[in-house]
Amino acid sequence: MRYLGIDYGAKRLGLALSDERGHIAFPKDTVPNDATAIDRIRAITSRESVKKIIFGDTRTVSGSDNVITAQATRFAEALSKHTGIPVEYMWEAWSSIEAARFAPKGKEHDDSAAAAIILQRYIDTHPES
Repeated sequence: MRYLGIDYGAKRLGLALSDERGHIAFPKDTVPNDATAIDRIRAITSRESVKKIIFGDTRTVSGSDNVITAQATRFAEALSKHTGIPVEYMWEAWSSIEAARFAPKGKEHDDSAAAAIILQRYIDTHPES
């Protein structure tokens, strides 16, 4: 089963795809978080035969909502509605920091790499999916 991982940001969305068997996550792309985002993502999910979207849970480490949690939740719900693909949430705390540790110099802030971290966390904790 192929998954799409999303690292939600107010300005940009990091995207990652799994391999066809759903075992390994790879950074895919970064798209602007604007009026075209859902259509761009829908095109990717269609082209890549994505069966499930894994969306980074934006809540704080303590589990509290932060300033973008409501906005991110609305986006995830709209995305599921427009693509017909179920969305599951995965803890995203520190994914950007973790991705930066492995990035080449000058590419320390890569939202698609953070999305791959989030997606790989999901894959690793849901081996039956």
